[in-house]
Amino acid sequence: MARSILSEIKRDHIHKLLAKGKRVDGRAWDEFRPISIIPRFSDTAEGSARVKLGNTDVLVGVKMAIGTPFEDTPNKGVLSTNAELIPLASPTFESGPPDENSIELARVVDRGIRESQMIDLEKLCIEPKKEVWMLFTDVYVLDYDGNLFDAATLGAVAALMSTIVPAKENDRGEDFPLPINHIPISITAVQIENSILVDPTLDEEKVAAARLTVTTDENGDLRAMQKGFAGALSIDQINRMIETSQRLGSELRKILG
Repeated sequence: MARSILSEIKRDHIHKLLAKGKRVDGRAWDEFRPISIIPRFSDTAEGSARVKLGNTDVLVGVKMAIGTPFEDTPNKGVLSTNAELIPLASPTFESGPPDENSIELARVVDRGIRESQMIDLEKLCIEPKKEVWMLFTDVYVLDYDGNLFDAATLGAVAALMSTIVPAKENDRGEDFPLPINHIPISITAVQIENSILVDPTLDEEKVAAARLTVTTDENGDLRAMQKGFAGALSIDQINRMIETSQRLGSELRKILG
């Protein structure tokens, strides 16, 4: 995400604490901020969830419609993910068409869901080559204090898990839950000098040289990765982040239920 300038005083403070093995908010390097997940937050969507990760606040809604499948996947439903960075959420967010930050956020969330094969898209086929269910997942950032990737992924997964396909109102039989195969979870960490910090705050993101988001499924299988910022990561650091993602992903799935 876009990183505004951090004052030198605050930057030095973060570095001095890290040199002592501490973070500004007192967390361990692999500790998440408090997480709140409220599924079915909206009554007007087929599925929804609101996630608060520390002070980062994200709302995700899922809408469904009947449409035409893609030619190369004639027997599968269609998945689309969009992200909107509301200007009120941060001084760095601007109104207008999606910028590179909102596009990256949507792609990271979409890739984790798609590559983990979270949804059985074949079961969303009504008639091959003619009619399928189209799934629209919209991420709205309400407040930004770092680590949008993990907050948005948690919100999208929770919203999809709560989704009911509106078959009855579309004269396609009885309503049914969205067919779920896997539960992807992303874990994001940043590198600041020799430290690797999970669930970075906005200030930590501003100081970081590199960022890595790792998405795994409930079996611990690696499903997606996204590298961010200009700094380089060593093989050992990447392996450490993957192992941490596998371990913490298992813990976060317990919160989803």
